[in-house]
Amino acid sequence: MQKKVISTDKAPKAIGPYEQAIQVGDFVYASGQIPLDPQTGNLVEGGIAVQTRRVMENLKGVLEAAGSSLDRVVKATVFLKNIGDFAGMNEVYGEYLSHAKPARSTVAVADLPRGALVEIDLIALV
Repeated sequence: MQKKVISTDKAPKAIGPYEQAIQVGDFVYASGQIPLDPQTGNLVEGGIAVQTRRVMENLKGVLEAAGSSLDRVVKATVFLKNIGDFAGMNEVYGEYLSHAKPARSTVAVADLPRGALVEIDLIALV
């Protein structure tokens, strides 16, 4: 199987040696998104709800560029800088993925790039 690089201006450019997403067969693997504004490349100001919303919008853009959607997500991994932000993240996350209800892991981490409060990656069907 060949892999296909997925790229869009509806999500920030990668800040390292990776792609926004890779499609292999019927699956698209979206790299972890932090709450960067795709237009400026800057971290969005605000708490966990604002940052989670930006992350989900970025991921939505990446999946759409692959011909997929949030409704086709099968697995999500959420990284939180503070596990105390779980409820706030979960509320916004649920607005985007309440119908799909993919499998999910959520872990607290010591730090995230650029001081972000949340990072999320997804695997979806194309």
